[in-house]
Amino acid sequence: MNAFLDAWTWLTTAEHWAGPGGVWTRLGEHLYLTAVSMVIACLLTLPLALWLGHTPVASGGGGRGKRLGSAVAVNITNAGRAVPTFAVLVVLMLTPLGEGGVTTPTVIALVLFALPPLLTNAYVGAAEADPDVVEAARGMGMSSRQLMLRIELPLAFPMIMTGIRTATVQVVATATLAALVGGGGMGRIITAGFANQNTPQVVAGAVLVAALALVVEGVLVVAQRLLTPGRRTGGRGGTGGELPPEDREDGARAVRAPAGTG
Repeated sequence: MNAFLDAWTWLTTAEHWAGPGGVWTRLGEHLYLTAVSMVIACLLTLPLALWLGHTPVASGGGGRGKRLGSAVAVNITNAGRAVPTFAVLVVLMLTPLGEGGVTTPTVIALVLFALPPLLTNAYVGAAEADPDVVEAARGMGMSSRQLMLRIELPLAFPMIMTGIRTATVQVVATATLAALVGGGGMGRIITAGFANQNTPQVVAGAVLVAALALVVEGVLVVAQRLLTPGRRTGGRGGTGGELPPEDREDGARAVRAPAGTG
């Protein structure tokens, strides 16, 4: 209990928050590493995951296409989870990438760590889109591109956001490893505490990282609620993932109608 009380004293001391090594500076470094890593990971992963989930529907391939997309997603995910992030970071530091500083190797390691949850959730969201809605949209004459962007993407949005939330929180927690190879971020508070045998500082740093992860999770939950297509729009003219009932019925009739019938 004394360690937590001492940690509270450390956190409430103004001089620990100011200056080049203060909490605010370390927080900025931590958020920078997290934001850059997540943006790169999303740009690399989400288009691939949506394409893998969309391709079987667009090609009408059915089972084989779904098995192919699932195999790719599962194998990439398992490979990403099997590689220790710290080991990747150490190896990258020994390559020419490490000669320019710690930031690039750290970002690459965090991107690799963020890929599995992003890929898995986005793929599942796209692949498991409501088949009735998808078939109705195809029956109404939507192209493959329109089908993916206007139907499957909105339907997959909740799962995509779940993957982003999971990956972001994991990256926030894992970015502390950058301090072990001389990088910035909140981990520097913890490593400095270990170096000085200052237990309250170590506890304070851990509390700050945990609090940051919770805050980021809360912000992303709110963002998901605000950005979910079904919550933003309604009625016939919306861009939400679900078609109005009458449009779905018309589309389903178009799909079921024999060729050459009116």
